[in-house]
Amino acid sequence: MKYLGLDLGTTTLGIAKNDELGIVHIYENFKFEPGNFKKARTHLNEVVKKEKIDKIIIGLPLQLDGVEGKRAASTRRFIDDYLNEFEAIEVIYQDERYTTIEAKERLQAYGYKQVKIEQMIDAMSAVIILEDYLRKEKNNGR
Repeated sequence: MKYLGLDLGTTTLGIAKNDELGIVHIYENFKFEPGNFKKARTHLNEVVKKEKIDKIIIGLPLQLDGVEGKRAASTRRFIDDYLNEFEAIEVIYQDERYTTIEAKERLQAYGYKQVKIEQMIDAMSAVIILEDYLRKEKNNGR
């Protein structure tokens, strides 16, 4: 199956994709104007069609106590609007707590400078979101 991992921000949509071996890679860090989620949804639909994606895994930004706040509601609204505008596709919400910290640590370990880290962090977070989901699925499949 082909999956997309997503990390939705206020001006960026981090996108990751798995390959035929199941390895997750950065696809892109799509930038959009503040509040222009329609542009992000349209771009997402183009990627879904182009890459023939079977399932979307999107990070759900829970608060540290596990409660859904405003950002989680915004993410759910983004997906609801996406599903109302475009073809139906299976969407899974994945807890994304601490993914930004892990993404920053990975990028630092790869030797990237702070400016580049800031440009790539949402896409790397999307990688982690998708990796976590695939790892969970593999463990549940045993």
